Amino acid sequence: MKPTRLCAVPLLLLLLSLCAVGESSPRIIHVFVALADNASQGIVPVSPMLGNGEDPARNLYWGSAFGLKTFFSRSPDWKLLLSQKRLKPEVLERCVFKYLNADVYLVADAYRGREIQSAILSFLDAAAGLGAERIKVNDGHREVILDAGRSSLLAYIGHDGLMDFPLPRTPRGNNDATREAIVLACASKQYFAQALRESGAFPLLWTTSLMAPEAYTLKSALDGWIAGETKEQIRDRAATAYAKYQKCGFNAAHKLMATGW
Repeated sequence: MKPTRLCAVPLLLLLLSLCAVGESSPRIIHVFVALADNASQGIVPVSPMLGNGEDPARNLYWGSAFGLKTFFSRSPDWKLLLSQKRLKPEVLERCVFKYLNADVYLVADAYRGREIQSAILSFLDAAAGLGAERIKVNDGHREVILDAGRSSLLAYIGHDGLMDFPLPRTPRGNNDATREAIVLACASKQYFAQALRESGAFPLLWTTSLMAPEAYTLKSALDGWIAGETKEQIRDRAATAYAKYQKCGFNAAHKLMATGW
């Protein structure tokens, strides 16, 4: 009987290991989008339709062809699971996407154009690991509870509002968790550096000059992040996508994108 009892120990450990793998948490990306707004932001004016910060369905950074919701909804790599309207006064729509080939979810919030400061502060709070929010979705096979307060990757997309106003506060990181951040806005490395340092998040991708923060750059960067690529490979992916859509050449796009401090 002794050999049988000895064999039961490694078998039990194996079963416990398999259970732990099955209960592993999904990776979560949380994106904060400040809708383009001709009336309230210091942007080069776009058409009234694209620059209406109260209309996410047609906004430059959300509902247009290269806006986040439209671009990710049309991608063969992502599936739209949820769309919530008027989530709170400053957030006009929330979308949740599932990456089809990995246990990765993307939560994207569209902030009113005039609420750009709230969008930036919410992004920095999340980058600092502050706050907690649970989101219930069904991925077609099961119900999943996403802990958005523990997102691994945070992103901000929109006008660089820090060119126009100072922050009323600077969120400080409250734990040792590893978080990464993407800031697709004009010259974000110069303007977001101090606040991002305070948050404790690592700048995976940001910019050195004027740019169009459209969704193809984010999507390409996320492809590399999900695949476990290095930060330089992710920068290359983002630059390749930007050069393709903006027709500016890879070298120019590569100088525009930056990673790390």
